[in-house]
Amino acid sequence: MNKAQLVEAIADKVGGRQQAAEAVDAVLDAIVRSVVAGDRVSVTGFGSFEKVDRPARYARNPQTGERVRVKKTSVPRFRAGQGFKDLVSGTKKLPRGGEVAVKKAPKGSLTGGASATVKKAAAKKTTAKKTAAKSTAAKKTTAAAKKTTAKKATAKSAAAKKTTAKKATAKKAPAKKATAKSAPAKKTTARKTAAKKATARA
Repeated sequence: MNKAQLVEAIADKVGGRQQAAEAVDAVLDAIVRSVVAGDRVSVTGFGSFEKVDRPARYARNPQTGERVRVKKTSVPRFRAGQGFKDLVSGTKKLPRGGEVAVKKAPKGSLTGGASATVKKAAAKKTTAKKTAAKSTAAKKTTAAAKKTTAKKATAKSAAAKKTTAKKATAKKAPAKKATAKSAPAKKTTARKTAAKKATARA
C-alpha cells in the first residue's frame, strides 16, 4: 500500500478524499518534524518513532570486501507496539467491520505530544517574526523622525542666519548715509575757517 492507496482507504471514514489526503499529510508531517527535533512519537497500540544516533564505525564494502570508515550519523527508528505485534503474529485477530484495530488513546493523553510540540514551536516562530517586524518598523519610524527633525532644525538655522544678515546689512546702510552727510559738513566748516582767516588778514 502506497500513500495514494492509504488516502483512498480512509477517504470514506474521514469524509472525502481531499480531507483524507490532508489528514495523512498532517500526521506524517507532525511525526517527521518531532523525530527530527529529537522527540519520541508514541502511538498507543501501534508503535513509536524516535531518533537514534549511530557512532562512527568501520564497515565492509560488500562488492570489494574493503574496510570502509562510516561517519557518525542519526537515523529514524520505528518500534512496533505490542498490539501491532500481536495482530501481525496472529495471536490476536483483526476486528470485523472495519473497526479500529489500534487501541484508542486514554482520555487526557491528547493534550500534549508531538503535534502539540510542533504547534507550540510554530507559534513561537510566528511570535518571534511579529516581534522582529515590529522592532524593525519602530526603528525605521524613529530614523525617519530624526531625519525630519534634523531637516527642520537646519532650515530654521538657515532662515535665522539670513534674517540676521539682512538686519545687519540694513543697519550698516544708514551708517554710510550718515557718513556721507558728515562729509559735506566738514567741507562747510573748512570754508568758514578759511573765510575767518581772510577777514583777519584784511
